[in-house]
Amino acid sequence: MKKNVLLGILLTFMLILSACGSTEKSGSDKPQGTAESQYPVTIQNYAKVEGGTTWEKKDQVFDKAPERIMANTRPAAELLLHLGLADKIAGVGANFGAPDKSVEAQYAKLNILSDSYVGKEVTLGTSPDLVFGRGGLFDNADWGVGTVDTLNGMGVKTYVLESSVTGGKYESIYKDIENVGKIFNVKEQADSFIKELKGRQEAITSKLSAIKEDKTFAYLHMSDPKEVNVFAAGDETFFNDSMKMVKLNNIFEGETGQVSVETLINADPDVLIIPDWSNNGGTTPDAIKQALYANSKLSSMKAIKNKQIYAVDYNYMFGYGYNTIDGMEILAKEMYPDLFK
Repeated sequence: MKKNVLLGILLTFMLILSACGSTEKSGSDKPQGTAESQYPVTIQNYAKVEGGTTWEKKDQVFDKAPERIMANTRPAAELLLHLGLADKIAGVGANFGAPDKSVEAQYAKLNILSDSYVGKEVTLGTSPDLVFGRGGLFDNADWGVGTVDTLNGMGVKTYVLESSVTGGKYESIYKDIENVGKIFNVKEQADSFIKELKGRQEAITSKLSAIKEDKTFAYLHMSDPKEVNVFAAGDETFFNDSMKMVKLNNIFEGETGQVSVETLINADPDVLIIPDWSNNGGTTPDAIKQALYANSKLSSMKAIKNKQIYAVDYNYMFGYGYNTIDGMEILAKEMYPDLFK
């Protein structure tokens, strides 16, 4: 990724991750049938007011399957590909992060709008009848696709990934896939994909069952090896729940915003997690790790002494997508290689 794209991600990081809201989740309970009998379908989803932080429930009613989908991130588009919806994807924003190799060939044929986040004008330029993806990007800011209410007011349906609102967990992915199955009448593909992902999640849990004591971690949002930036991510419920798959607990869970280096040192987590930007042409994880290990200010920390710094692709942490399971599999194998021989 070009330097300006990476900079844009860093500058907007605090804004686009902000999503507060709710908890109870449900979709249409109508039985699956023919395409004709399937509709209308009502899906309980979310909206928040311009400038707000709290997501409220808002139904989306589909009289028929959408024909033109704008996916606001790469992981959102890849989810649609797994359900056989390639011909309905009109455009994709935020083309960065580790690719899903199983759908990479299909993804390469899509209309990629930008390597970075796209605004409402570009979004509407695809003539979508559905804007789909990460909740933090449903905003009228330059980096946002437009608010849910704005888009709905223009006759465009929306689907905010339940995994991306506060309260979302990795399990929320299964509800998102189920809902997409209902919206597009592809229940069989949705059920099959859910089964596959649950099997992979259960495999991680089984492999790590011998680990009786969880470790603590802190997340360092860094691209410059010389600058140590600690991000609490305490309200990032999807991120924190996903890390629990590999027996990691965020030492700053419940806190928000940035954390001072002094607070990090005093907290002394067992593990440090850094973003892997290498898929985007950014700083390599090794360069960041070596700088942290050589940082005399951090030398007293357990994670530094024990060489416990691990890099995870940004999309695996904050893409709110099914492919977070890829990142957790990689991380589990790196942390506990003997259990995966």
